[in-house]
Amino acid sequence: MAKKKVKIDPSACIMCGACVGSYPDDFRFSDAGPAEAVTGEADEDAVSVCPVGAISVEE
Repeated sequence: MAKKKVKIDPSACIMCGACVGSYPDDFRFSDAGPAEAVTGEADEDAVSVCPVGAISVEE
């Protein structure tokens, strides 16, 4: 699947690690705590792993 531009809402992130664990090449935890996109891009399927909807695809 092609990668899409994604963004994470840090105020919504509960730091559960679902994105980091499922897509370690695309996400990591920031120094401040919440997850962040490593390159700003990720598989579109990554949006569905977040239990609180903090990940969104930018069109």
